[in-house]
Amino acid sequence: MDVEYAIIVKNKTRLESLIERFNTKAQAKFYIERLNGNFEDYELEHETFYLSLNSLQTQLSKVIKYKIIERSFIPSFIFSEKQLIIVIGQDGLVANTAKYSKGIPIVAVNPDEMRYDGVLLPFNTSNFVAGVEGVISKQFQSKTMRFAEARLNDNQRLLAFNDLFIGASSHVSARYKITFGVNTEEQSSSGLIVSTPAGSTGWLSSVFNMAYGITGLFEKNLKLKQPRIKDNELLFAVREPFQSIRTQTGITRGLITSKHTLKIESLMPSNGIIFSDGIEADFLKFNSGSIATIGVANETATLVTNQ
Repeated sequence: MDVEYAIIVKNKTRLESLIERFNTKAQAKFYIERLNGNFEDYELEHETFYLSLNSLQTQLSKVIKYKIIERSFIPSFIFSEKQLIIVIGQDGLVANTAKYSKGIPIVAVNPDEMRYDGVLLPFNTSNFVAGVEGVISKQFQSKTMRFAEARLNDNQRLLAFNDLFIGASSHVSARYKITFGVNTEEQSSSGLIVSTPAGSTGWLSSVFNMAYGITGLFEKNLKLKQPRIKDNELLFAVREPFQSIRTQTGITRGLITSKHTLKIESLMPSNGIIFSDGIEADFLKFNSGSIATIGVANETATLVTNQ
């Protein structure tokens, strides 16, 4: 099916969010500077983003028709095979969009290479048109990214492009029974993170940084190694597991595959939650009686590469 138009996905800048909160730019500036914050950095970030967005629109209008939608509308937007997706923003916006993309090619553009790492943003405003034209002509290179899946025993389901969090909705210990392989135990922890290969450089990497940082106090020659996860695997890590009379710490990490899933039974009467990709509003309730099976999903996302 031919591509008829592009969907540009963007997010509000930090400055726009501040103005929404304080009604005017002047009031937002007063608030930030009263707390000794650097308001100029908010302004610079905003200006750089819109310079990139305007450049992208100008170039794209010569190639294909387009529409712009905000991130907040993504969950209710219906993508079709007649579209291609252009994400302009931070890496997290790619993850938020990919879950609803239905496998439609995504051209991800870094609007500010001095500010964003761009692990999932292979293009900038100087070269993204080649990616767009490649999708239109059906001659493009891409990476197929598989999702993580949390499925409850009542058949509710949640996908994650980067990672899933399973735990309590507030800063209290999560209580649950965990089963991986032939081993089962009751745990109390700060919750679990389940990461896809795409998410291994995100939240999961911070867990590695913490673990290596603490261990480095005692092992002076320890060298940090970031996690490597294969395309058909997920890696789970238990955050801060607590050993007690009732709770154990024998299952703290593992690789989930199509043959080896992870099961977690909630022992929390309330405030249990599963959310994905750092978006707490995109969640499943996970209270007593709920059993979650975590595995590799069948769905995939298609990220256009710059080759």
